[in-house]
Amino acid sequence: MKYLITIIGPTAIGKTALSIHLANHFNCEIVSCDSRQFFKEMSIGTAVPSKTELAAAKHYFIQNKSIFESYTVGDFEKEAIVKIDELFLTNDYVVLVGGSGLYVNAILKGFDEFPEIDPSVREAVNVSYEKLGIGYLQEQLQKLDPNYFKTIESENPQTLQNPQRMMRFVEVCIGSGKPYSSFLNQKQNSRNFIPILIGLEAERSVMYNRINQRVDIMMNDGLLKEAKNVYPNKELNALQTVGYRELFSYFDKEITLEFAIEEIKKNTRRFSKRQLTWFKRDEKTKWFDFETPYQTIFNYIKTITHNS
Repeated sequence: MKYLITIIGPTAIGKTALSIHLANHFNCEIVSCDSRQFFKEMSIGTAVPSKTELAAAKHYFIQNKSIFESYTVGDFEKEAIVKIDELFLTNDYVVLVGGSGLYVNAILKGFDEFPEIDPSVREAVNVSYEKLGIGYLQEQLQKLDPNYFKTIESENPQTLQNPQRMMRFVEVCIGSGKPYSSFLNQKQNSRNFIPILIGLEAERSVMYNRINQRVDIMMNDGLLKEAKNVYPNKELNALQTVGYRELFSYFDKEITLEFAIEEIKKNTRRFSKRQLTWFKRDEKTKWFDFETPYQTIFNYIKTITHNS
């Protein structure tokens, strides 16, 4: 039997440390599925594991792409499944770690298949967006797929502000004549492993304090300089993320640096709350307090493997 030990939870909760201990304990390697850590130009603001941490266990899909490359969750699924299957040739365990729920789902369940959309539809949606803005896309999705719109609004509201994602939803609705959500979860992809889902959590006040401390550390480590380096390309999709957007507003002289830092903390706290909402939906996850001794988690995994 092959086991994919999957570590999930909100940002700054300690997933990286646990994943390294697991990899060392089970003598295996780590596949990262944190969509913010794929890009080599972004390291401080995405909390990429340190050189020491990367040296402690072999990692894949860390800073393997450039912000100038197009890289979708479907691309990641294809590449990561190939790598995971390759790792299972020599080991019964692989550790999967990350806070990007959509990317975790892509590995565990597979990515949904959508129909080919006529390029003219895509172009028409793009032109309408250029003229009318994000509000047009929101109105169209609400009209064409109201249930999916409500789901996004409650569980992942920042997606409603993402033009690329919203244009994709709308073009599928228009081009297929069906709601975008009708194409979700249609098929069960076969997987050559048994997932063991481990969630880390903490009291909200503790979690928020850890986030605030992490942002301060990032600023001390040079996040401002890193954001300045990528600022000329601020419109790129990869840079539409917490920790960079706020500093771009500072560079644009819209807000003060102090206010930008507070906004990073606030928006990261909100992001962590949404992460938990997403991950808590899966009843197969075993949740542990972030201070749980590693041995307790090792023992839990061994219990699962012995009984399967």
